[in-house]
Amino acid sequence: MSRAWEADPSASFLRRLGRSAAELGNSKDDEDCPDIWQLDNGDIAVIGRDLTAAYGSRLPSGVVLGADERLVVVPGNMLSAAKADIPDA
Repeated sequence: MSRAWEADPSASFLRRLGRSAAELGNSKDDEDCPDIWQLDNGDIAVIGRDLTAAYGSRLPSGVVLGADERLVVVPGNMLSAAKADIPDA
């Protein structure tokens, strides 16, 4: 069975959405950098803390994590800063 959407591992990073973790005060060095990027195929890549284990057993009804999916968390101010770069649907 094929999925309705599949991530394309050959897509390249196109542009950062919002501001860097350093600009937002969310990072002290290059080893700790949450980020949000648009890929060249239009998909979005999110770099954040992997909290799959912490949230996996308490997901809201109807929310499912696939075996190859992870739940990541980024600072709220990072998503807010990206708002202007995210087009309306």
